[in-house]
Amino acid sequence: MSAATMFPRLSPEEAAEHIFHNATVAFSGFTNSGAAKLIPKAIAARATELHAQGEPFKIRVLTGASSGASIDEPLAQAEAMSFRAPYQSGPQLRKQINSQEVEYVDMHLSHLPQAVLYGFHGKIDFAVVEATEITSDGRVYLTSSVGASPTYLKYADKVIIEINHHHSQRLREMTDIMIMPPPPHRNSLQLHEPLTKLGYPYAVVDPRKIIAVIENDEPDKVPKFTAADARSQKIADHVVRFLLDEMLAKRIPEQFLPLQAGVGNIANGVMAALGQNPYVPPFKMYSEVYQDSLVELMEKGRLLGASTTALTLTPEVMSQIYDNMDFFGPRIVLRPQEISNHPGVIRRLGVIALNTALEADIYGNVNSSHVFGTDIMNGIGGSGEFTRNAYLSIFMCPSIAKGGKISSIVPMCPHIDNNEHSVQVIVTEQGLADLRGLGPMQRAKAIIDRCAHPLYRDYLHKYIEGSRVGHIRHNLATCFDMHTNLMEQGAMLPDLDLSTAQNE
Repeated sequence: MSAATMFPRLSPEEAAEHIFHNATVAFSGFTNSGAAKLIPKAIAARATELHAQGEPFKIRVLTGASSGASIDEPLAQAEAMSFRAPYQSGPQLRKQINSQEVEYVDMHLSHLPQAVLYGFHGKIDFAVVEATEITSDGRVYLTSSVGASPTYLKYADKVIIEINHHHSQRLREMTDIMIMPPPPHRNSLQLHEPLTKLGYPYAVVDPRKIIAVIENDEPDKVPKFTAADARSQKIADHVVRFLLDEMLAKRIPEQFLPLQAGVGNIANGVMAALGQNPYVPPFKMYSEVYQDSLVELMEKGRLLGASTTALTLTPEVMSQIYDNMDFFGPRIVLRPQEISNHPGVIRRLGVIALNTALEADIYGNVNSSHVFGTDIMNGIGGSGEFTRNAYLSIFMCPSIAKGGKISSIVPMCPHIDNNEHSVQVIVTEQGLADLRGLGPMQRAKAIIDRCAHPLYRDYLHKYIEGSRVGHIRHNLATCFDMHTNLMEQGAMLPDLDLSTAQNE
């Protein structure tokens, strides 16, 4: 029996009728890559209709990571979400989370599959997964991300498959899927090189659970990143110089080490700078996402291979990949996120982690997720897994924002995602602070003098001088004054002369 005749072919609207109020729905997608596209919009339309009739309708939503344009925003705009995990990125959803309309669990991404296995998010009522093909015996060939889709297919009560004809069926040449058994039945992963494969090119689902197959032909909604500005370029230059010095000191081998880079303009700029520098040897990546800037580096032979869980590429660049699969297929591996973000593999390979921060304090604690310590931006994502286990953990951010009204270096972070014990290097356009081997006061001096904007250095030094003496010096009465000033007066130091601030 063929898959075409075995599984019901429904419209998105017909399939959405199966979704009930308070259902837990797990969608494919890691960023907007490989995200379900039709069913979220159909659920949003159904919610709007039911709300107009005075009927309640909200669902609990899981994905692999953020899927703003495809999943988060349609559902948030329809007020159709009551719960979200493990990571999000959408302005409307962000507002609902920060107003306590939507409960949000921000968590390490590699922890998600095990949390689903043990039921920490409740029963998974539906999995909605994008694929290039579903076979009659339940093999599911995924599209441009793997994320947590194999786990959702295994543990969901019912499954809806979105067959997306836009994506190349040759993506299966990159895909390497395995689901880890529960502890204590886990053997060590025999992954000693970024491109090693351990599993199968497909996920598996019990065919009896499939209640609908939907046809689609939409590309992923991945937006373009803006070109690196002057500050991002300075940050990239500091990072490249530091890594070259580490090579000269023989703390990085001549063949280099695998790199991980977070999502965003700064990370893209750093990767481009590393690829363009003739003294940096060709390298590989062990990371979460494969972004536009990496395609040219791979074509030029600067990036030799990449392990990832998502091809986070704009449609134009994705077309380049699909037109040249003979070249890219053997050089990219797509894995589940519990493998791409696996702490043991990250430490074994000696990954160099490059992530961005909202702010860092004078002792090296980093806040990646919350403004004022209260309002979520996106979430911790995978930065914690890579930071804690990397051979080198580097955090990058501009020293100031809003024309100097905000300093990214503060006395104390009101929310901490990565603490001083894991963060080794902090970089702004002002300079780089290598914190390895430094005690608290040495760290504070290095961060203030090398990373803080000159406008804020005197204040930060005076803060330390006026603080209670201890192993770590703090003044609990004033440590959040900069944040309080920002909330109440619109600037961290309202009386500061900002005329010399550059590059808002």
